[in-house]
Amino acid sequence: MFEVKVFTLYPDLYPGPLNTGIYKKAQEKKIWNLKVINIRDYATDKHNSVDDTPFGGGNGMLLRPDVIASALDANLENNETTIYLSPKGKKFDQKVAREFSKQKKLNLLCGHFEGIDQRLLEKRNIEEYSIGDFILSGGETASFVFIDSIIRLLPNVLGNDNSTKEESFENYLLEYPQYTKPQNWEGKSPPEVLLSGDHAKIKGWRLSQSEAITRRQRPDLWKKYLNKKNEKH
Repeated sequence: MFEVKVFTLYPDLYPGPLNTGIYKKAQEKKIWNLKVINIRDYATDKHNSVDDTPFGGGNGMLLRPDVIASALDANLENNETTIYLSPKGKKFDQKVAREFSKQKKLNLLCGHFEGIDQRLLEKRNIEEYSIGDFILSGGETASFVFIDSIIRLLPNVLGNDNSTKEESFENYLLEYPQYTKPQNWEGKSPPEVLLSGDHAKIKGWRLSQSEAITRRQRPDLWKKYLNKKNEKH
């Protein structure tokens, strides 16, 4: 079973959307489970303080390393990796999600205020990841993105495990356009090739569409795709 642990100041936010749809069904099938740890439970003063002012001055507050370390140490085995969701972290993308889906555990630390004392990041086995170049009020929103993208890659979560292999970002290509019924809608019909029944032509059309969309929308991915394509030749 794939085990997810979330360390947060706002445990009431969970399970949230993870208690619906394919994620709830996957939990019922014991494919994965979620444990939420309230960081504030590990505060040591009468006010349950978890933050304090930064040395050297500055705006805002920082999460205290002693409180968070206590939460981590009480719930993780020695040297388990924890992911700290941070705007200054490494880029989280589909490739990283697939790598995490091959592991047995996922530990997420949700930041707040102005961040976390650097000493905690250095003294515990913590890796920083960012879901994009923007700022959120806390790591909880990012944690749902992280969990969603990884859980759906676990075996038997989706109805067809092969469906993830043709999605956007797999092999550095964005996904091709899709069409369904009704066949004629507001005067427009799907491309004829999709109605032909010729699977080879359909596959070729979809690839050409993915290439065109990626080249136009994401030149950074297009460059990676070309490099990978050239390596095969």
